[in-house]
Amino acid sequence: MSSVSEGRFTSSFVPSITRTARRTTLLTGDGVRIEAVYTPCTPGSAAGVDGGSAGTAIVVAHGFTGSVDRPAVRRAAEVFSQRAAVITFSFRGHGRSGGRSTVGDREVLDLAAAVAWARSLGHRRIVTVGFSMGGSVVLRHAALYTAQDVPDPVGTDSTAGAGRVGRRAGAHAGRTEAHTDAVVSVSAPARWYYRGTAPMRRLHWVVTRPAGRIVGRYGFRTRIDRKDWDPVPLSPVEAVPLIAPAPLLIVHGDQDPYFPLDHPRMLAEAARGTAELWLERGMGHAENAADESLLTRIADWTASA
Repeated sequence: MSSVSEGRFTSSFVPSITRTARRTTLLTGDGVRIEAVYTPCTPGSAAGVDGGSAGTAIVVAHGFTGSVDRPAVRRAAEVFSQRAAVITFSFRGHGRSGGRSTVGDREVLDLAAAVAWARSLGHRRIVTVGFSMGGSVVLRHAALYTAQDVPDPVGTDSTAGAGRVGRRAGAHAGRTEAHTDAVVSVSAPARWYYRGTAPMRRLHWVVTRPAGRIVGRYGFRTRIDRKDWDPVPLSPVEAVPLIAPAPLLIVHGDQDPYFPLDHPRMLAEAARGTAELWLERGMGHAENAADESLLTRIADWTASA
């Protein structure tokens, strides 16, 4: 799963906030076509009828094997649309999107294309909300795409081909227009290659073995890149310190079968007091375990962050 240099992405441009739902195809910086869906803010909702609170759009990044049409993703979009406009999309290798999944590496380019599309539709404030794999992607995306061109204190990073060589942002066209203003990471890992739970050992088999990738393709409708990461992307815990001053919310269930509680605690500690941590009692993993009450509270946080 080798990284490639980031390039320009394309998306349709609309000068003002649209009030109608639409489905489109975005082109990422490395040329992958990504399906995306725009859901306007619900008329008469608490956020008003002007496209959401101050023109806010929430961009939802699903977990591994998800897509825009999965019920859990649609449920999240419906709840979030009561507070803001919502963009959902299918990561590469998922749903009707092209390419192959790199399980969190080049997916940063997919999220960047979706965020930039939200801005092209007229939204002034963007909040990214990611689940599981998408949770790791929103963290790395926020660290790599910023509102200003500033020096990168870390040096190099493979990230999704973002070509992070001595710059945190602005090294390539499109970085600043694809930045996020606030971040919510739900059920995300803190570190790569974790195999400490049975579900994660099974997931590694699906990703790394030829037979597993066949299961992924036909059983989970997810096309997986057979190549290893080269180089290894910036890990979520390494990305977190680079996100401030953007507000960050970390959400994790205490019954998560994939990642135990040391993962969210590690992420929160890496934020050095700049992140809010919610440990949800009885919650399992990612969007499938996020009920309407939790989604509503997340939506409320995005409006006030």
